[in-house]
Amino acid sequence: MFVALRDIRFAKGRFALMGVVVTLITTLVVFLYGLTGGLGRDASSAVDELPVTDIVFGAPAGAAAEVSFSSSTISAAQAAAWAGTPEVGSAEPLGVAMTRAAGATAAGSVSLFGGPADLLPPLLSGSAPRDGQVAVSRSVADTYGVGPGGTLGLGTEKVTVSGITATRSYGHAATVWTTLATWQRISGQRQPTVLAVRRSGADLGAADAARGTRTVARGDALVGIDGYQAEHLSLQMIQVFLFAVSALVTGAFFTVWTVQRKPDVAVLKAIGASSGYLVRDALAQALAVLGGGALLGGAIGAGGGAVAASAVPFAVGPATVAVPVAVMVLLGLAGSALAIARITSVDPLTALGANR
Repeated sequence: MFVALRDIRFAKGRFALMGVVVTLITTLVVFLYGLTGGLGRDASSAVDELPVTDIVFGAPAGAAAEVSFSSSTISAAQAAAWAGTPEVGSAEPLGVAMTRAAGATAAGSVSLFGGPADLLPPLLSGSAPRDGQVAVSRSVADTYGVGPGGTLGLGTEKVTVSGITATRSYGHAATVWTTLATWQRISGQRQPTVLAVRRSGADLGAADAARGTRTVARGDALVGIDGYQAEHLSLQMIQVFLFAVSALVTGAFFTVWTVQRKPDVAVLKAIGASSGYLVRDALAQALAVLGGGALLGGAIGAGGGAVAASAVPFAVGPATVAVPVAVMVLLGLAGSALAIARITSVDPLTALGANR
């Protein structure tokens, strides 16, 4: 990096400006990456963290089953048939609905899940609910001012809180868990929404065809949550555009810089510097600018995101910083490499005035 470091010292302002641009773009990408993860978790964690392998969707008689929690319904005959399927270890009915909650300190919307106790999130206190009882997420307990032994209004019903679970949410609404019978009474629905399946065999296609259902892996079932896919894809598209912008901006900067350095590169070639050495030196220069700016932007984004996490759904973790920083550096280097490749075509005779 003999030449690269001297270039950076000579043109401190230009390289500082480029570093600031990389820092700002990386900060924005880290914020978007954390927000994407936080919104995704806020919309889907109740389904995504179920202790099962697959979700079975059904449909009303005469309709085709599709991956949608809002339109799915499982008949008693389908539930019984799935329970006796050799390829599954268990197939448990699960009800999913939205309802209104009223507690001691607040009122608002919650997601209501009804099913067996083994589908519950980890209990933090109290016990699993029985008929007429609910276990509420920690966020529900804090928001509505309820705890074990307290009373919570759900829809037109009053139920007793049996325990508090780890925070889970569905459709950006914190979850309340109860038995299937209580869920049916509160939601007004007679049939469960889906079946939560623990797979023991490889192929469930034949079982789906025979029962008029559609089975997908638990992770793939998230697209069945209303608005989840559109929200997730929109944020990911913005990330992709930001990454593309970063590569173009970096490439444009080093293209201009390489053109301006053309006489200097010709002199270096004339005194014996190889094209390979100059390309490696220039790439190291780009890596220094990109690495410094991306790391600073990642730190700012992670710090700001941790502060904002109390007000907005923001996922803070190693991947929140590592992935955007790594992608920024790699794409920036790719854009820089296309510009720096011009060094190989510089004629050393230019330094000797051969073009005059």
